[in-house]
Amino acid sequence: METKSLGKISYVKFGYGGYQDAMFGISIGLDTQSGGCCDFRGMWGIDTKVGDYTKWTEVDRDERFAETMRYVNQLLIDAKKDDVTKLLGVPIEVTRENNTLKSWRILKEVL
Repeated sequence: METKSLGKISYVKFGYGGYQDAMFGISIGLDTQSGGCCDFRGMWGIDTKVGDYTKWTEVDRDERFAETMRYVNQLLIDAKKDDVTKLLGVPIEVTRENNTLKSWRILKEVL
């Protein structure tokens, strides 16, 4: 079952986060009336080396880093902000499916 709820960005961090805090990117806390959750966009940091057991390449990492920067750039445009720290308190809409984060967006229409 899909549900939507309104809320705000409650936490923003650009740096290490994601899986076991070993990935590099942006972490965003999403606080809504139906509960909070987090989103992370990024990739394994450059201190994690490609090896026999990684399922990605340096090219994959470069592509994901580029995608992450474009994502952050679009967030700032949508929120009409010039710095990720200024995203705190920005209104959002969160979509969950079976109580799992499916997607979220900045409510550009109320800014």
